[in-house]
Amino acid sequence: MCCIVPWCVKEIDLRLDYLEDTLPALLFTCHSLLTLTLEAKCFQGSKIEVPSDVCLGNLKALYLTSLVFFGDSINRLISNCHVLEDLAFDECSVANAREINIQIPSLKSLYLDFFFSIGDSNYVVVINAPNLVYFRYDSVIVKGYNLSNMKSLQKAEIYIWFDSSNYETSAIHLFQGICNVRSLRLTIHEVIPLTSRFPILHNLIEFEFFGIRIFWERNLACGVSTLCA
Repeated sequence: MCCIVPWCVKEIDLRLDYLEDTLPALLFTCHSLLTLTLEAKCFQGSKIEVPSDVCLGNLKALYLTSLVFFGDSINRLISNCHVLEDLAFDECSVANAREINIQIPSLKSLYLDFFFSIGDSNYVVVINAPNLVYFRYDSVIVKGYNLSNMKSLQKAEIYIWFDSSNYETSAIHLFQGICNVRSLRLTIHEVIPLTSRFPILHNLIEFEFFGIRIFWERNLACGVSTLCA
């Protein structure tokens, strides 16, 4: 695929039905770029190749849809976007990754929507975003979560399901990471008896739950009891 990226461009919206070739390296080294939207339908076996010299130092918004990242390519991309404020992975997938590492002080909005094949959830999600205001997570529960410095979080939307009952503790760690949230929309479609106590959400003033009632009664009611105080 051939592509010319002018150095003065500030916004790119690239949508491809099928991605059979690697994306041009210039796409990931455009210093003037402020907003990048990239959508591709990848057939089985294709991959997104992120160059080692990726540098999007002025990028404020990154929207990725239907992309497949292999190995450490997803972290290489994120770690070189130093001033991001809006980051979205919509129906993306990762393979052969040990962790997804998002540590961006400027980040205000984060949307993670990942789909995985069975067995591909054996990794850790790391988030360090002290200025994050909005967080949406739509995914199977993975091996682990390390969420820190999320004291600015105002609204969270969590849509989760369980690929393995071995990850019950991981789910608790996810909720512990967003315990300062003020508005929470939670969707859980399975009855998984949590082995650890659901954290109390002291700042919560708005809560919506969609799922099986018995899961709410057994695991969640005590955590959002402040709404009834």
